[in-house]
Amino acid sequence: MGALVYFSSRSENTRRFVDKLATHALRLPLDAAATPPLVNDPYVLVSPTYGGGGDKGAVPKPVIHFLNNAHNRSLIRGVIAAGNTNFGVAYGRAGKIIADKCGVPLLYRFELLGTEEDVIAVRQGLERFWTR
Repeated sequence: MGALVYFSSRSENTRRFVDKLATHALRLPLDAAATPPLVNDPYVLVSPTYGGGGDKGAVPKPVIHFLNNAHNRSLIRGVIAAGNTNFGVAYGRAGKIIADKCGVPLLYRFELLGTEEDVIAVRQGLERFWTR
């Protein structure tokens, strides 16, 4: 199976979700000014959505910095987005923005820290995704 790269804010919701997937994952630094890591393998990115519903500010700055590196960007294969359904059509908006800009599929969206059903769906979906 391919790698997971994720960003989680201080709320730790995305980290808790990724931990439940029980797979190796690389966490991006919380500090947007920190040097982002370099990846060496194809990966799926898991990102929360920020802001109140618009595109501006929806993608966390550490995710933007990580993807601004052409090498890192070249290895992304899909996106999973966390969000809040209270934001209506902007639910998981960061995932759509990243997917569109990087030319990869938005594989899944989950709310806040996800449900057990989300964990099962993502685990099974990633297994299918990496073996196709």
